[in-house]
Amino acid sequence: MKVVQELVAYLDHRGKLSRKQLKKLLEQNYVASDAPSGMHGLCDTVGATYYFRIRGVLEGQVWGTDTYTRDSNLGAAAVHAGLVKEGESAVLRVTVVAPLSAYPGSTRNGVTTSDYAEFPHAWRLSAI
Repeated sequence: MKVVQELVAYLDHRGKLSRKQLKKLLEQNYVASDAPSGMHGLCDTVGATYYFRIRGVLEGQVWGTDTYTRDSNLGAAAVHAGLVKEGESAVLRVTVVAPLSAYPGSTRNGVTTSDYAEFPHAWRLSAI
């Protein structure tokens, strides 16, 4: 699955897939897999992109706002970011980004995230 995701991410980044084509691949379960609880082992390369089916939850450890630390819970972060509601599922894009010097916490959509100091691995969520 990882190799297929890497190929789709490559084509997506270069504009070789239309939004409609990408969405169709993801919705038909050809590419997206169920989300892990966190991004352990997946944040080594800045710019790496993954497509996960994420179910929104209100509980789970999350550090940061918009940019989250590697060990943040994907489902809670997705609700915090306003991309899904609790109990909803959606295929979302997770992009590994350069680490921040600090990850400020906040409260949004019923999820409170925590502050964290410098951390070497980070990611962002976005809708497809």
